[in-house]
Amino acid sequence: MPGRQTMPVKDAARLAQKLADELQLELVDVELVKEPTGRFLRFFVDTDEGVSVDELETFHRRILPLVERVDYDYMEVSSPGADRPLKTERDFERAQGVRVELNTYRAVESKKHFAGELIGLVDDKIVLKTDEGRELAFPRREVAVVRPLIEFDESDLDAFFPEEDAPGRNG
Repeated sequence: MPGRQTMPVKDAARLAQKLADELQLELVDVELVKEPTGRFLRFFVDTDEGVSVDELETFHRRILPLVERVDYDYMEVSSPGADRPLKTERDFERAQGVRVELNTYRAVESKKHFAGELIGLVDDKIVLKTDEGRELAFPRREVAVVRPLIEFDESDLDAFFPEEDAPGRNG
């Protein structure tokens, strides 16, 4: 429609934060991403105990009229998942002692990928204790992403798939 002004995503994020606070949810992230099928406006919400489908549906229903001026094709509201990236100071506090993976923008000691126990965020540096027992500190601005490391092996899969139903097994 000619002359119609669109709302910037940062304004949508501000409205989403107010709604999340009202619903006692944590607004983890808001993104507007162009994909082959269109522009996706995504809201990620959570609570310390996890977020229910009912909470997601309530947030979706209530945010929809507030962001109608954002230029998007599809809107999604979801939980960020167990491997959500750590972004805020609160994220780093909650994840202390958790095994994480960390990727840097540029190679450090000839590597860009590190794993270890998160010591924490200290003086704007992300501190890890590697599997070798070394403590490494990465300036936050040089880190592309930090997220909990989800590890599982075949015995973990066996708990979800009975022997005869397991993928790749002839039964």
